[in-house]
Amino acid sequence: LRLRDKAWLDTMETHLAQRYLGPAANDPVPPMFLPFSLREMTLNNRVCVSPMCMYSATDGLPDDWHLVHYGGLAKGGAALVYTEMTNVSAEGRITPGCTGIWSDAHTDAWRRITNFVHQHTQAKMAIQIGHAGPKGSTLEPWKWDPKILDEPLPEAEQWPLLSASAIPFDTYSPVPRAMTREDMDTVLAQHVDAVKRAHAAGFDMIEMHAAHGYLLSSFVTPILNQRDDEYGGSLENRLRYPLEVCRAMRAAWPEHKPMSVRISAHDWMGDSGVTEDEAAAIAEAFIKAGADIINVSTGQTSHAAKPQPGRMFQTPLSDIIRNDGHIPTIAVGNIYETDHVNSIIAAGRADLVCLARPHLADPNWTLHAAAELGYRGPGAPEQHQYFLGYRQAHTLADRERDAAS
Repeated sequence: LRLRDKAWLDTMETHLAQRYLGPAANDPVPPMFLPFSLREMTLNNRVCVSPMCMYSATDGLPDDWHLVHYGGLAKGGAALVYTEMTNVSAEGRITPGCTGIWSDAHTDAWRRITNFVHQHTQAKMAIQIGHAGPKGSTLEPWKWDPKILDEPLPEAEQWPLLSASAIPFDTYSPVPRAMTREDMDTVLAQHVDAVKRAHAAGFDMIEMHAAHGYLLSSFVTPILNQRDDEYGGSLENRLRYPLEVCRAMRAAWPEHKPMSVRISAHDWMGDSGVTEDEAAAIAEAFIKAGADIINVSTGQTSHAAKPQPGRMFQTPLSDIIRNDGHIPTIAVGNIYETDHVNSIIAAGRADLVCLARPHLADPNWTLHAAAELGYRGPGAPEQHQYFLGYRQAHTLADRERDAAS
């Protein structure tokens, strides 16, 4: 479209700019660089670094690796940087290398990172809080047998697992214990404690992880939830405990700070799992429980799932939730090109866009996107120490565009 009808695209982008920046905005702004607000947090663009586990902590403590990792991502221009799933207890970790936030030492270690990000970049930081549930007690991925996904730790090193039901995640996975009411109360309290610590650590936003087959997701999906009490069966029952946790987290989190919830909006398991018909209802339930925006992922609730991967393959579910349910959403999943992000925002398919692997390959992804588009206005990265590099990136991109025209 930039090549076929640039005049039309400029008109559309100027209209969007006036909507978000005011009538005085007379120049086109790529949609990815428009601001967005949740409660009292304002992001200067729509690009987010998706949560990605690094499996590099000791005793759950983020260290120099995490400072450099998250600091580098924040310097790259994304408006919101998510942490990896950060666990509410040692037993809630996926692997021994996963981060946590269950003690004063964890709070202090995370504060070191948020302080750097806030002092030296324009980015905001969100912490994704979760519990691995039936997918815990595994080896770090680079230690797996190539034929075994989520390979368990040696038996002597495993810790007890919890889940909605006593169903192992895979045939070789340890069997979790079906949670009792006492277990539920304990884990809920751990989530609340993690939220309070997240505030003390300086995070701008929290996310409750209720996707991908982890503990809270194990209640939502009928694949892992076969309870016959008030927490199993109907969607209303399956959501009951995750909503209890969501409400408790929201109550413990400052009113002016936003909260998101990540969901698996489709299990890719036919009628035996969550389908798109339930997606909007799941999202609406979490919004009513206190979430401000829904991070719309899918699957990872069973190795037998048959997803339909392709570029932006999960975005249609974000579209359904946002436009049928009138709920703010974050799109994620195989989004990697600059105009993937622009088209999603311009078409109203999501309010924010999370990119994961593109940021691992290029922590300066947003900087390079601005250069690719020839955009230097509001929302574009501004890291003054690197201005010569920014200038060169724009110069090289300008040459490429001139050569292609």
